[in-house]
Amino acid sequence: MLPPAVVSIASASSRGKVSSAVSLCRRLSPGRRGSSDATRRPPPETSAPPSDRDPAAVRERSAGRRKDPSGCSVFLFPGQGSQFVGMGRGLLKYPNVKDMFAAAQGILGYDLLSLCLEGPEEELAKTVHCQPAVFVTSLAAVERLNIENPKAIETCVAAAGFSVGEFAALVFSGAMDFAEALYVVKVRAEAMQKASELVPGGMLSVVGRRLAQYKYACLQAKEHCKSVGVKEPVCSVANYLFPDGRVIAGHQQALDFLQQNSRRLQFMRTKPLPVSGAFHTELMASAAEPLREVLRQVEVRRPEINVYSNVDGKRYMNESHVRRQLVKQLVSPVKWEQTLHEVYERTQGERFPHTYEVGPGKQLGATLQKCNMKAFKTYTQVQVTTYED
Repeated sequence: MLPPAVVSIASASSRGKVSSAVSLCRRLSPGRRGSSDATRRPPPETSAPPSDRDPAAVRERSAGRRKDPSGCSVFLFPGQGSQFVGMGRGLLKYPNVKDMFAAAQGILGYDLLSLCLEGPEEELAKTVHCQPAVFVTSLAAVERLNIENPKAIETCVAAAGFSVGEFAALVFSGAMDFAEALYVVKVRAEAMQKASELVPGGMLSVVGRRLAQYKYACLQAKEHCKSVGVKEPVCSVANYLFPDGRVIAGHQQALDFLQQNSRRLQFMRTKPLPVSGAFHTELMASAAEPLREVLRQVEVRRPEINVYSNVDGKRYMNESHVRRQLVKQLVSPVKWEQTLHEVYERTQGERFPHTYEVGPGKQLGATLQKCNMKAFKTYTQVQVTTYED
Protein backbone atom coordinates (compact mmCIF):
# COMPACT_ATOMS: atom_id res chain seq x y z
CA MET A 1 0.00 0.00 0.00
CA LEU A 2 1.10 3.56 -0.69
CA PRO A 3 1.89 5.66 2.42
CA PRO A 4 -1.00 7.90 3.60
CA ALA A 5 0.99 11.04 2.69
CA VAL A 6 1.18 9.98 -0.93
CA VAL A 7 -2.51 9.03 -1.08
CA SER A 8 -3.47 12.31 0.56
CA ILE A 9 -1.38 14.43 -1.80
CA ALA A 10 -2.57 12.50 -4.83
CA SER A 11 -6.16 13.02 -3.67
CA ALA A 12 -5.55 16.74 -3.15
CA SER A 13 -4.01 16.90 -6.59
CA SER A 14 -7.12 15.39 -8.13
CA ARG A 15 -9.16 18.14 -6.47
CA GLY A 16 -6.90 20.81 -7.97
CA LYS A 17 -5.05 21.75 -4.76
CA VAL A 18 -1.68 20.61 -6.07
CA SER A 19 -2.37 21.72 -9.62
CA SER A 20 1.19 21.62 -10.93
CA ALA A 21 2.35 21.55 -14.51
CA VAL A 22 2.86 17.83 -14.20
CA SER A 23 -0.89 17.30 -14.12
CA LEU A 24 -1.90 20.20 -16.32
CA CYS A 25 0.37 20.45 -19.32
CA ARG A 26 -0.73 17.36 -21.14
CA ARG A 27 -4.45 17.88 -20.55
CA LEU A 28 -5.27 21.54 -19.99
CA SER A 29 -4.44 24.86 -21.55
CA PRO A 30 -3.21 27.69 -19.28
CA GLY A 31 -6.70 29.24 -19.41
CA ARG A 32 -8.20 26.21 -17.65
CA ARG A 33 -5.73 26.04 -14.78
CA GLY A 34 -7.17 24.66 -11.57
CA SER A 35 -9.85 22.48 -13.14
CA SER A 36 -10.92 19.58 -10.97
CA ASP A 37 -10.08 17.24 -13.83
CA ALA A 38 -6.40 18.19 -13.66
CA THR A 39 -5.07 14.76 -12.77
CA ARG A 40 -7.82 12.51 -14.09
CA ARG A 41 -7.77 10.44 -17.21
CA PRO A 42 -8.83 12.11 -20.44
CA PRO A 43 -12.51 11.61 -21.23
CA PRO A 44 -13.52 8.58 -23.28
CA GLU A 45 -14.21 8.98 -26.97
CA THR A 46 -17.96 8.91 -26.31
CA SER A 47 -17.88 12.02 -24.13
CA ALA A 48 -18.68 15.56 -25.23
CA PRO A 49 -16.36 17.23 -27.75
CA PRO A 50 -13.21 18.63 -26.06
CA SER A 51 -12.73 22.35 -25.64
CA ASP A 52 -10.97 24.28 -28.40
CA ARG A 53 -8.54 25.40 -25.71
CA ASP A 54 -7.46 21.85 -24.90
CA PRO A 55 -3.94 21.48 -26.40
CA ALA A 56 -4.34 17.73 -26.84
CA ALA A 57 -7.58 18.23 -28.76
CA VAL A 58 -6.14 21.01 -30.88
CA ARG A 59 -3.09 18.88 -31.64
CA GLU A 60 -5.25 15.90 -32.58
CA ARG A 61 -7.50 17.91 -34.91
CA SER A 62 -4.62 19.69 -36.59
CA ALA A 63 -2.29 16.70 -36.92
CA GLY A 64 -3.48 15.97 -40.41
CA ARG A 65 -3.00 19.55 -41.54
CA ARG A 66 0.34 20.32 -39.89
CA LYS A 67 3.10 18.70 -41.91
CA ASP A 68 5.98 20.93 -40.88
CA PRO A 69 7.83 19.35 -37.90
CA SER A 70 9.39 22.73 -37.11
CA GLY A 71 6.00 23.62 -35.64
CA CYS A 72 6.35 20.85 -33.03
CA SER A 73 8.47 20.44 -29.93
CA VAL A 74 10.38 17.66 -28.17
CA PHE A 75 11.20 17.62 -24.44
CA LEU A 76 14.34 16.06 -22.97
CA PHE A 77 14.47 15.46 -19.19
CA PRO A 78 17.92 15.13 -17.52
CA GLY A 79 19.00 12.50 -15.02
CA GLN A 80 21.23 12.01 -12.01
CA GLY A 81 24.46 13.99 -12.23
CA SER A 82 22.83 17.14 -13.58
CA GLN A 83 21.95 18.44 -10.10
CA PHE A 84 23.68 21.44 -8.52
CA VAL A 85 23.14 23.61 -5.47
CA GLY A 86 20.93 26.56 -6.37
CA MET A 87 18.78 24.77 -8.91
CA GLY A 88 15.14 25.79 -8.75
CA ARG A 89 15.88 29.31 -7.53
CA GLY A 90 14.62 30.79 -10.78
CA LEU A 91 11.39 28.83 -10.73
CA LEU A 92 9.78 29.85 -7.45
CA LYS A 93 7.82 32.80 -8.86
CA TYR A 94 5.92 30.59 -11.27
CA PRO A 95 2.48 29.24 -10.30
CA ASN A 96 2.35 25.85 -8.59
CA VAL A 97 6.12 25.41 -8.16
CA LYS A 98 6.07 26.04 -4.42
CA ASP A 99 3.11 23.65 -4.16
CA MET A 100 5.12 21.00 -5.97
CA PHE A 101 8.02 21.31 -3.52
CA ALA A 102 5.61 21.35 -0.57
CA ALA A 103 4.01 18.15 -1.85
CA ALA A 104 7.47 16.66 -2.28
CA GLN A 105 8.30 17.43 1.35
CA GLY A 106 5.22 15.52 2.45
CA ILE A 107 6.16 12.50 0.35
CA LEU A 108 9.90 12.46 1.00
CA GLY A 109 9.89 13.51 4.64
CA TYR A 110 12.50 16.25 4.26
CA ASP A 111 12.74 19.78 2.84
CA LEU A 112 13.70 19.13 -0.78
CA LEU A 113 13.50 22.81 -1.77
CA SER A 114 15.97 23.84 0.92
CA LEU A 115 18.33 21.06 -0.17
CA CYS A 116 18.13 22.18 -3.81
CA LEU A 117 18.68 25.85 -2.98
CA GLU A 118 21.21 25.63 -0.16
CA GLY A 119 22.75 22.16 -0.22
CA PRO A 120 25.12 21.06 1.16
CA GLU A 121 26.40 19.74 -2.13
CA GLU A 122 27.47 16.36 -0.74
CA GLU A 123 23.94 15.74 0.55
CA LEU A 124 22.30 16.81 -2.71
CA ALA A 125 24.64 14.50 -4.62
CA LYS A 126 23.53 11.40 -2.71
CA THR A 127 21.44 9.06 -4.84
CA VAL A 128 18.53 9.14 -2.38
CA HIS A 129 18.35 12.94 -2.64
CA CYS A 130 19.45 13.87 -6.14
CA GLN A 131 17.00 11.64 -8.00
CA PRO A 132 13.91 13.22 -6.39
CA ALA A 133 15.56 16.65 -6.68
CA VAL A 134 16.17 16.34 -10.41
CA PHE A 135 12.69 14.89 -10.94
CA VAL A 136 10.86 17.73 -9.17
CA THR A 137 13.08 20.51 -10.53
CA SER A 138 12.62 19.26 -14.09
CA LEU A 139 8.84 19.29 -13.79
CA ALA A 140 9.00 22.71 -12.14
CA ALA A 141 10.92 23.88 -15.21
CA VAL A 142 7.99 22.66 -17.31
CA GLU A 143 5.83 25.02 -15.28
CA ARG A 144 8.06 27.92 -16.28
CA LEU A 145 7.87 26.93 -19.93
CA ASN A 146 4.10 26.58 -19.64
CA ILE A 147 3.87 30.23 -18.58
CA GLU A 148 6.51 31.74 -20.87
CA ASN A 149 5.96 29.65 -23.98
CA PRO A 150 2.68 27.72 -23.80
CA LYS A 151 2.93 26.86 -27.49
CA ALA A 152 5.92 24.64 -26.70
CA ILE A 153 3.69 22.66 -24.34
CA GLU A 154 0.74 22.51 -26.73
CA THR A 155 2.81 21.32 -29.69
CA CYS A 156 4.95 18.78 -27.83
CA VAL A 157 4.83 15.47 -29.68
CA ALA A 158 7.59 13.48 -27.96
CA ALA A 159 9.58 13.26 -24.74
CA ALA A 160 12.52 11.28 -23.45
CA GLY A 161 14.32 11.25 -20.13
CA PHE A 162 17.76 10.08 -19.11
CA SER A 163 17.50 7.39 -16.40
CA VAL A 164 15.42 8.97 -13.60
CA GLY A 165 14.45 11.65 -16.12
CA GLU A 166 12.27 9.05 -17.77
CA PHE A 167 9.85 9.31 -14.83
CA ALA A 168 9.52 13.06 -15.40
CA ALA A 169 8.86 12.42 -19.09
CA LEU A 170 6.15 9.92 -18.20
CA VAL A 171 4.49 12.31 -15.76
CA PHE A 172 4.53 15.07 -18.34
CA SER A 173 2.98 12.71 -20.88
CA GLY A 174 0.05 11.93 -18.58
CA ALA A 175 1.17 8.33 -17.96
CA MET A 176 1.73 8.84 -14.22
CA ASP A 177 0.58 11.31 -11.58
CA PHE A 178 3.11 13.55 -9.84
CA ALA A 179 2.70 12.35 -6.25
CA GLU A 180 2.73 8.65 -7.10
CA ALA A 181 5.63 8.98 -9.52
CA LEU A 182 7.68 10.89 -6.94
CA TYR A 183 7.09 8.13 -4.41
CA VAL A 184 8.25 5.57 -6.99
CA VAL A 185 11.37 7.67 -7.59
CA LYS A 186 11.96 7.76 -3.81
CA VAL A 187 11.73 3.96 -3.56
CA ARG A 188 13.93 3.56 -6.63
CA ALA A 189 16.62 5.89 -5.29
CA GLU A 190 16.68 4.20 -1.89
CA ALA A 191 16.91 0.75 -3.48
CA MET A 192 19.74 1.85 -5.78
CA GLN A 193 21.59 3.38 -2.82
CA LYS A 194 21.32 0.10 -0.91
CA ALA A 195 22.49 -1.88 -3.94
CA SER A 196 25.48 0.44 -4.23
CA GLU A 197 26.44 -0.23 -0.63
CA LEU A 198 26.46 -4.00 -1.16
CA VAL A 199 29.34 -3.95 -3.68
CA PRO A 200 31.91 -1.16 -4.18
CA GLY A 201 31.36 0.03 -7.74
CA GLY A 202 31.39 3.12 -9.85
CA MET A 203 31.03 4.65 -13.29
CA LEU A 204 33.68 5.87 -15.72
CA SER A 205 33.05 8.32 -18.55
CA VAL A 206 35.02 7.30 -21.64
CA VAL A 207 35.65 9.00 -24.95
CA GLY A 208 37.32 6.59 -27.32
CA ARG A 209 39.05 6.66 -30.65
CA ARG A 210 37.44 5.06 -33.68
CA LEU A 211 39.35 1.85 -33.08
CA ALA A 212 38.17 1.53 -29.47
CA GLN A 213 36.37 -1.72 -28.70
CA TYR A 214 34.40 -1.11 -25.55
CA LYS A 215 33.03 -4.60 -25.00
CA TYR A 216 36.50 -6.10 -25.44
CA ALA A 217 37.91 -3.56 -22.98
CA CYS A 218 35.26 -4.57 -20.46
CA LEU A 219 36.11 -8.23 -20.98
CA GLN A 220 39.78 -7.54 -20.29
CA ALA A 221 38.87 -5.58 -17.18
CA LYS A 222 36.79 -8.49 -15.88
CA GLU A 223 39.68 -10.90 -16.49
CA HIS A 224 41.89 -8.58 -14.48
CA CYS A 225 39.36 -8.60 -11.66
CA LYS A 226 39.36 -12.38 -11.57
CA SER A 227 43.13 -12.38 -11.37
CA VAL A 228 43.01 -10.27 -8.21
CA GLY A 229 40.34 -12.39 -6.55
CA VAL A 230 37.08 -10.66 -7.49
CA LYS A 231 34.38 -13.28 -7.94
CA GLU A 232 31.81 -12.74 -10.70
CA PRO A 233 33.17 -9.33 -11.71
CA VAL A 234 30.93 -6.84 -13.46
CA CYS A 235 32.10 -4.35 -16.08
CA SER A 236 29.88 -3.21 -18.93
CA VAL A 237 28.73 -0.20 -20.92
CA ALA A 238 26.10 1.56 -18.80
CA ASN A 239 25.37 4.59 -21.00
CA TYR A 240 25.59 5.01 -24.78
CA LEU A 241 25.86 8.79 -25.00
CA PHE A 242 27.08 9.74 -28.48
CA PRO A 243 29.41 8.30 -31.14
CA ASP A 244 32.52 7.12 -29.25
CA GLY A 245 31.11 8.45 -25.99
CA ARG A 246 30.29 5.86 -23.34
CA VAL A 247 29.94 5.43 -19.62
CA ILE A 248 31.32 2.13 -18.34
CA ALA A 249 30.27 0.83 -14.94
CA GLY A 250 31.13 -2.07 -12.66
CA HIS A 251 33.48 -3.15 -9.89
CA GLN A 252 35.94 -0.46 -8.89
CA GLN A 253 38.90 -2.72 -9.67
CA ALA A 254 37.67 -3.02 -13.26
CA LEU A 255 37.36 0.75 -13.67
CA ASP A 256 40.83 1.26 -12.22
CA PHE A 257 42.17 -1.20 -14.81
CA LEU A 258 40.51 0.69 -17.65
CA GLN A 259 42.01 3.98 -16.53
CA GLN A 260 45.48 2.51 -16.10
CA ASN A 261 45.34 0.94 -19.57
CA SER A 262 43.42 3.67 -21.36
CA ARG A 263 46.03 4.37 -24.03
CA ARG A 264 46.36 0.71 -25.00
CA LEU A 265 42.56 0.42 -25.13
CA GLN A 266 42.29 3.41 -27.52
CA PHE A 267 40.59 5.65 -24.96
CA MET A 268 41.32 9.34 -25.49
CA ARG A 269 39.79 10.46 -22.21
CA THR A 270 38.51 8.79 -19.05
CA LYS A 271 36.87 10.45 -16.06
CA PRO A 272 35.33 8.86 -12.96
CA LEU A 273 31.79 10.08 -12.31
CA PRO A 274 30.79 11.32 -8.84
CA VAL A 275 28.21 8.59 -8.21
CA SER A 276 27.96 5.97 -5.51
CA GLY A 277 27.48 2.82 -7.57
CA ALA A 278 27.50 0.95 -10.85
CA PHE A 279 24.10 2.06 -12.11
CA HIS A 280 22.48 0.37 -15.09
CA THR A 281 24.45 -2.85 -14.62
CA GLU A 282 23.62 -6.18 -13.02
CA LEU A 283 25.03 -4.84 -9.74
CA MET A 284 21.68 -3.05 -9.41
CA ALA A 285 19.75 -6.34 -9.52
CA SER A 286 18.77 -6.16 -5.85
CA ALA A 287 16.96 -2.86 -6.52
CA ALA A 288 14.68 -4.38 -9.14
CA GLU A 289 12.15 -6.06 -6.85
CA PRO A 290 11.41 -2.98 -4.68
CA LEU A 291 10.85 -0.96 -7.85
CA ARG A 292 8.68 -3.66 -9.41
CA GLU A 293 6.57 -3.86 -6.26
CA VAL A 294 5.95 -0.12 -5.95
CA LEU A 295 5.09 0.14 -9.64
CA ARG A 296 2.34 -2.42 -9.04
CA GLN A 297 0.79 -0.05 -6.48
CA VAL A 298 0.51 3.06 -8.65
CA GLU A 299 -1.67 3.85 -11.60
CA VAL A 300 0.09 3.86 -14.96
CA ARG A 301 -1.63 4.98 -18.15
CA ARG A 302 -0.65 4.91 -21.78
CA PRO A 303 1.35 8.09 -22.57
CA GLU A 304 -0.58 10.75 -24.48
CA ILE A 305 2.51 11.62 -26.52
CA ASN A 306 5.43 9.49 -27.65
CA VAL A 307 7.77 8.68 -24.74
CA TYR A 308 10.90 6.71 -25.48
CA SER A 309 12.41 4.01 -23.27
CA ASN A 310 16.07 4.04 -22.27
CA VAL A 311 16.18 0.26 -22.61
CA ASP A 312 15.85 0.08 -26.39
CA GLY A 313 15.14 3.61 -27.63
CA LYS A 314 11.61 2.62 -28.67
CA ARG A 315 8.43 4.38 -27.61
CA TYR A 316 6.21 3.03 -24.87
CA MET A 317 3.15 1.21 -26.16
CA ASN A 318 0.93 0.62 -23.10
CA GLU A 319 0.75 0.52 -19.32
CA SER A 320 2.35 -2.91 -18.82
CA HIS A 321 5.14 -1.98 -21.21
CA VAL A 322 5.93 1.07 -19.06
CA ARG A 323 6.12 -1.01 -15.88
CA ARG A 324 8.32 -3.70 -17.44
CA GLN A 325 10.78 -1.31 -19.04
CA LEU A 326 11.21 0.87 -15.96
CA VAL A 327 12.31 -2.17 -13.96
CA LYS A 328 14.52 -3.47 -16.75
CA GLN A 329 16.13 -0.03 -17.05
CA LEU A 330 17.82 -0.48 -13.65
CA VAL A 331 20.09 -3.25 -14.93
CA SER A 332 20.25 -2.30 -18.61
CA PRO A 333 22.40 0.33 -20.32
CA VAL A 334 20.83 3.69 -21.10
CA LYS A 335 20.75 3.74 -24.90
CA TRP A 336 20.57 7.52 -25.18
CA GLU A 337 22.31 7.82 -28.54
CA GLN A 338 19.91 5.27 -30.01
CA THR A 339 16.96 7.11 -28.42
CA LEU A 340 17.97 10.40 -30.04
CA HIS A 341 18.25 8.71 -33.42
CA GLU A 342 14.76 7.31 -32.96
CA VAL A 343 13.26 10.63 -31.82
CA TYR A 344 14.79 12.69 -34.63
CA GLU A 345 14.60 10.19 -37.49
CA ARG A 346 13.06 11.82 -40.56
CA THR A 347 13.25 11.81 -44.32
CA GLN A 348 15.97 13.82 -45.99
CA GLY A 349 15.08 17.49 -46.27
CA GLU A 350 12.40 17.36 -43.57
CA ARG A 351 12.82 20.01 -40.88
CA PHE A 352 13.44 19.31 -37.20
CA PRO A 353 11.23 20.11 -34.20
CA HIS A 354 12.22 22.55 -31.46
CA THR A 355 13.97 20.75 -28.61
CA TYR A 356 13.75 21.86 -24.97
CA GLU A 357 15.97 20.48 -22.23
CA VAL A 358 13.68 20.78 -19.23
CA GLY A 359 15.64 20.59 -15.99
CA PRO A 360 19.06 21.31 -14.48
CA GLY A 361 22.16 21.32 -16.66
CA LYS A 362 22.88 21.20 -20.37
CA GLN A 363 24.27 17.68 -20.69
CA LEU A 364 21.49 16.40 -22.92
CA GLY A 365 21.97 19.35 -25.25
CA ALA A 366 25.66 18.48 -25.47
CA THR A 367 24.87 14.89 -26.43
CA LEU A 368 22.30 16.06 -28.99
CA GLN A 369 24.93 18.33 -30.54
CA LYS A 370 27.29 15.37 -30.95
CA CYS A 371 24.56 13.05 -32.27
CA ASN A 372 22.58 15.38 -34.52
CA MET A 373 23.85 18.88 -35.24
CA LYS A 374 20.82 19.77 -37.38
CA ALA A 375 18.43 18.94 -34.55
CA PHE A 376 20.63 20.85 -32.10
CA LYS A 377 20.19 24.09 -34.07
CA THR A 378 16.70 24.46 -32.57
CA TYR A 379 17.71 23.40 -29.04
CA THR A 380 16.84 25.52 -25.98
CA GLN A 381 17.65 24.95 -22.33
CA VAL A 382 14.96 26.03 -19.87
CA GLN A 383 16.77 27.88 -17.08
CA VAL A 384 16.20 26.70 -13.51
CA THR A 385 18.30 29.28 -11.66
CA THR A 386 17.46 32.76 -13.01
CA TYR A 387 14.33 34.58 -14.09
CA GLU A 388 15.98 35.98 -17.20
CA ASP A 389 17.88 33.72 -19.59
